[in-house]
Amino acid sequence: MKRFVAAITMAIFLLPSVVQSQTQTAADDCACESQVLPPTLATVNGVTISARDIQKATGESVRNLQRQVTEARKRELDLLINSKLLANEAQKRGITTTKLLEQEVVTKVKPPTEAEVRSFYEQNKAGIQGDFSSVKDEIVRYLVDERQKAEAKKFADGLRVAGNTVVKAQQAAPARNESDRAQVLATVNGQNITTGDVEDSLKALIADVQEQVYQLRKNELDLSINDALLVQEAQKRKITPNALLDTEVKPKPVTEDQARAFFEQNKERISGDFTQTKDSIISYLQQAEVRTAERAFVEKLRASASLQVFLKEPESPVFSISIKDQPSLGDEKAPVTIIAFTDYQCPSCASMHPSLERLVKENAGKVRLVTRDFPLSQHADAFKAAEAAEAAREQGKYWEYIHMLMQNQSALGVEKLKSYATELGLDRTRFDSALDSGKFTESVQADVDEGIKLGLKGTPSLFINGRRANVKSYDELKAMVDDLLKSTTSAGR
Repeated sequence: MKRFVAAITMAIFLLPSVVQSQTQTAADDCACESQVLPPTLATVNGVTISARDIQKATGESVRNLQRQVTEARKRELDLLINSKLLANEAQKRGITTTKLLEQEVVTKVKPPTEAEVRSFYEQNKAGIQGDFSSVKDEIVRYLVDERQKAEAKKFADGLRVAGNTVVKAQQAAPARNESDRAQVLATVNGQNITTGDVEDSLKALIADVQEQVYQLRKNELDLSINDALLVQEAQKRKITPNALLDTEVKPKPVTEDQARAFFEQNKERISGDFTQTKDSIISYLQQAEVRTAERAFVEKLRASASLQVFLKEPESPVFSISIKDQPSLGDEKAPVTIIAFTDYQCPSCASMHPSLERLVKENAGKVRLVTRDFPLSQHADAFKAAEAAEAAREQGKYWEYIHMLMQNQSALGVEKLKSYATELGLDRTRFDSALDSGKFTESVQADVDEGIKLGLKGTPSLFINGRRANVKSYDELKAMVDDLLKSTTSAGR
């Protein structure tokens, strides 16, 4: 259900006019550059690397990324209109939007027959890897998804016809100022949808594109810096860059034992036995050693160079994320709030969580931790585990319960979830009833929906005072928190 709802609410309710608009040129301004690039992006011992050179190498890739924003802006108005229509219809019936979609779409879709699945396979087997039995379930899911999309489209069209909707523009233009943001694009039952609403909906996508564009340019800039350093050092020694690398780069030879260890760790993805693949594995590992040795030499050159870099990393926008009625640790008035979107079956979440609690403890009254659910589709037990955590919170044992979940990530089936409740002394009748009835399904789904709107792709996903925080360790997290605490202290003086 959760995968279906995400697909419907985020991508399915599109009208024919929107599909036609996608055929327009992709040259429309995406208004998603995070900075004006300076003419010089770096100097290496006095030698400049220009923005023009970097843009020449990355231009097409950057344009492809930015087209995503252009195309999304064309679609977003229709998505917002249909979301309002859906919410209004659900309110009218006194049910949630998830329940409404289940009633009007999911239950009306019939699963494909064996003959239909086999027919699809025969028509498309040239592009399908695997025999019929190995891909049958995947084909069934695909066909069900397609039928749900068609049914959802039909339902959306019906809401459009019945709803009191006035569309004043086919799509939103980029907002340059507050006056642009206030422009009304459509009204749905008297509720305005403005250009600002569209821009706010696109905020996560734009931030993601900006980060990807920055990484493209940074990678190309790093290569250019490395090349400049190698050329300069070669000129100093009056040899060629290749001769310099031959002289300085001394990779360690790869042994047969290393090759065998690599084979054992990856044999599920390797075709053939060790004897057949040994030479290829050694060659692969040797190339990796060469790259490692080259990086070490270049880093040595960088350390002694006069190097300035003017390419700035984009700053995350501030996202408005609800923390009402969510599990939290720390003072509600703390100047720093960390929001963690978590999957209880995710090993990285289990690794990060102690660092989050440690920061709250070390900064008593200054740091608050709020958790939201974002169970990933690849973790079969994660969604139900999130429901169980809510059932434990209902009895005042949320933090103790999620510690157990994170310590037992390979055992999160329903019976195990109930046994952990017993270990914590919870009222099993009350806990089991909440878990079996799906009492907290909507609550977890609401977190998932918000996470999707925020553009989350994995867990843990952290936001510190509303900004994305791409940190992997306690030290990185502490540095960000310390900087924020210093800035709030300075501002208060």
